[in-house]
Amino acid sequence: MNDDNSPAAILRKRLYWHSRRGMWELDLLLIPFLEQRFDHLSEEDQLAYQQLIEGEDQDLFVWLMHREWPEEPSQRRIVQMIVEHAETTDNSAYRTL
Repeated sequence: MNDDNSPAAILRKRLYWHSRRGMWELDLLLIPFLEQRFDHLSEEDQLAYQQLIEGEDQDLFVWLMHREWPEEPSQRRIVQMIVEHAETTDNSAYRTL
């Protein structure tokens, strides 16, 4: 992260810290997605991501591990995008988070 104090940079920093969870498995899914895909999402998907990371770790874990899907369609969509990103991207650089 840099020292940019623009509203977009401040939001990005906040999202980064909220994406760091208490579970390593979640960090390995959320951080790379945020860094590599978030800026390219539609406004609606960005909002869905922001709402997603306000949730509980237990819910995120269940959803991101394919055990259940969120009932809310926008949340289901962003979860599917995160899972797809993790399954199709080399995230080995993040294994030391």
